[in-house]
Parts: sequence; structure tokens; C-alpha cells
Amino acid sequence: MKIAFVALIFAASAFAQSPSPNPTAACGPGNVSFKVKLDGNRQTQTPPDAGKARVYFIHESGGTGTVGYPTTKFGVDGAWVGANHANSFFSVSVDPGQHHVCVALQSSLVDSRVELAHFRAVAGETYFFRTRLVMSREVELLVLEPIDSDQGKYLIDLFSLSVSRPKK
Repeated sequence: MKIAFVALIFAASAFAQSPSPNPTAACGPGNVSFKVKLDGNRQTQTPPDAGKARVYFIHESGGTGTVGYPTTKFGVDGAWVGANHANSFFSVSVDPGQHHVCVALQSSLVDSRVELAHFRAVAGETYFFRTRLVMSREVELLVLEPIDSDQGKYLIDLFSLSVSRPKK
């Protein structure tokens, strides 16, 4: 019995010391960039597909200028799923379960930034993530945060739908 207990303790410590997976594994391949068009027509929230969850990615730029503003691209579980530019949003459907999110700047003018998050999706539920780029003379900060559904719905009513596709 004592031998089994000692073996269990050593096995548990071996698992605890195993290296963690690459944190940027939620991102897609590094060589992918997106072309984004904004659809200014009024949009409504799309309900989740049957047996799935819906995730909205919203970028709030804090202004109305889009010239020179970087594009933000979003990855889920290792694949890029779309991009936003300026004040815009898009949504994707995901299976229930644990998911890892990555957002990265796509710009030659601003230093590369990556933000990561994870969440557990439940079928029939809707999730909202907001990104913001905070820039000053000293700081460039990309922020990714889950937001309340009321705030998400408000921003969807306010912002343009982002229609993106990978550049060739």
C-alpha cells in the first residue's frame, strides 16, 4: 500500500512538471493576413446555430478614422477566423467546450501585439469579446476582454459588420 502511495505521489509530480503547451497555439499561422471590408448596413445579432455557441469579436477603436489604423485578426483553437478594422465586429459559430482565443495586430506601423484568452462554450449561448488598441507616445497596448451581453449588443448596433478574407 505504501509503495502504491509513493508511486502515486511521484506520478502526480511528474504530470505537474510537464511543460505547458505553446500559449500562442490559439493563433493561426504567422503568414496569414486579412483584407477587411466594412458593411455599414444596420446589423442584428445572429442566434447560435443548432447545437453550437456564437462568439462575437468586436473591435472598438475609440474614433472614426480608419486610415493607418491597424487590422486586428482573431484566431480560435489554432485557426484564424476573421479580422476587424476600426469600429467593427464579426461572429463565428463554435462547438460546445473549451476554446482558446488569440488576437493579433496586422500592421507594419505598430509593433506586433498578441492577446490570449480562453472560455468554455455552451450550446445555445452567445459570447462577446472586445478588443481595443490603446496608443500614446510611450505605450501601445492591445486589450482583449470578455464583455457583458448588453454592452456587446450595444456595440453591434453601433458598429459595422466586418467582412474579411485572407489575402492571397
